[in-house]
Amino acid sequence: MSWYNEATFYHIYPLGLTGAPKENDYGTPVHRLNTLLPWIDHIKEIGCTALYIGPLFESVGHGYETTDYKKLDSRLGTNEDLTNFVKACHDKGIRVIFDGVFNHTGRDFFAFKDIQKNRENSPYVNWYCNVNFGGNTEYNDGFSYENWGGYNLLVKLNQRNPEVQNYICDVIRFWVSEFDIDGIRLDAADVLDFDFMRVLRHTADEVKKDFWLMGEVIHGDYSRWVNGQTLHSVTNYALHKALYSGHNDHNYFEIAHTVKYLQNMGDLDLYNFVDNHDVERIHTKLQNKAHFAPVHVLLYTLPGVPSIYYGSEFGIDGKKEKFSDASLRPALDLKDYADAVTKNPCTALIAALGKVRQGTPALSYGSYSELALTNRQFAFARDLDGVRVIVTVNNDDSEAEMNLPTGSADEYVGALTGKKVRVEYGRIRVSIAANSGEIWLPAGDMPEYKPVQVEVPETAAAKENESNAPETEENQAAEAGSVAEAPSTPEAEASSSQETAAEVPNPDKTPEEMTVGELQAAILAKMAGNGPVTDQMKKTVYDNIWHDSLVNWLKSFR
Repeated sequence: MSWYNEATFYHIYPLGLTGAPKENDYGTPVHRLNTLLPWIDHIKEIGCTALYIGPLFESVGHGYETTDYKKLDSRLGTNEDLTNFVKACHDKGIRVIFDGVFNHTGRDFFAFKDIQKNRENSPYVNWYCNVNFGGNTEYNDGFSYENWGGYNLLVKLNQRNPEVQNYICDVIRFWVSEFDIDGIRLDAADVLDFDFMRVLRHTADEVKKDFWLMGEVIHGDYSRWVNGQTLHSVTNYALHKALYSGHNDHNYFEIAHTVKYLQNMGDLDLYNFVDNHDVERIHTKLQNKAHFAPVHVLLYTLPGVPSIYYGSEFGIDGKKEKFSDASLRPALDLKDYADAVTKNPCTALIAALGKVRQGTPALSYGSYSELALTNRQFAFARDLDGVRVIVTVNNDDSEAEMNLPTGSADEYVGALTGKKVRVEYGRIRVSIAANSGEIWLPAGDMPEYKPVQVEVPETAAAKENESNAPETEENQAAEAGSVAEAPSTPEAEASSSQETAAEVPNPDKTPEEMTVGELQAAILAKMAGNGPVTDQMKKTVYDNIWHDSLVNWLKSFR
């Protein structure tokens, strides 16, 4: 058991939250990071115990095209500001993890600049993948190279080069010694070399007790990444998709099926979220804004480590745009949300859930078992050391009743409503309000909490968002990429709701040699070998038009 098993994360994209300029002139540092110091008390007040913040280090634009791994971005301040910020978090009991962008660098990184200057004579030629002095790019360097996601702004590091491995491990040691961080979120982990991740894990185990490595992974068998040799956790995009579409479609079977699918991968402590800096805000995605409540009850109670993206606890909106993620990463003034914990029902719910989770070990360590399931009602238990915690959610516009098996307690209390129910013949009969959820705790065994209003009122803005809701779900893989600001590619502009038949995969090709269409067809064939392939499963495959992601997805099948 480690701190991260019990953590509730808060996620900050600092360049956005602080209102930093979109482009870095590498000028005199501006101490914007210090404006986030008041947020630490807010993070603690809503029950979060850890902070994932990043990207932080010197870059030219959105932060994922690193210029210097050892210098805080000039738009945010100085290294001293960052050291003080992490210390302030630790003083409040908040653990801190940084964004680690180790798959690629920006073009202003020293090694790439040396190749531009010295070409074949540069000692850093082998720091990057497939540098070809017979090629060229739109930047007219007189050579070409492998990139991430089709964007030459992001130059792919050769992670099998021992010099690169040593350099990145030295960066990790520097971050721990200089800033005292507690872990790293690895950007684009689904395309990182596995031997490289093993090296990172070895370094993580050396630098600090319980140092946490969490990776950004979209599709595939998460156990390929989460194990004793590579990472401790990965982003749970499978559950992310199920949580919002399972409510929009009134289909709790999708959520329950996803949980079983994940459980079959093993005992993985995945990083759960309903939105982040790459995807639309949950309040925007939900067609019925009142579903904010049951969605978050599930986020905090299903197996995994929950995370809240800054601002979403206030119920703000953020719609993904074609060429920009700016609306997903807004500047906010905390003063505009004063007393939100008592006056904003969304914030009140998040704060209550944070308090419940901190006081209920079964939600961090308990086993999972499904108790009841319909399209509109869902109940499950988290059992730990003879204590059974029962979670109930209802996505219907009417109240619902459920009759559920209990543990050994004589009475249960609803942590969010304060409602008490007696156990009769080993069962409880409970009523769940429309579009809500409840966490039932054994009375006397668990602390009781002040009831909160779990309904999320339909504001005028919410109703307007609902009427403008997109007809189809957003492209999952495109959402999850770290560089939405980069120019679109012909593939990215292809229709996400593909109606034409997929290409037939060539059995003589390796996954890397296949086209996007061939990869999609091969993945669907693998799925068909494991059972029926639904229309939604097909759509999820066709929506992913990113070659590297599809390669890793195909390889994840065993």
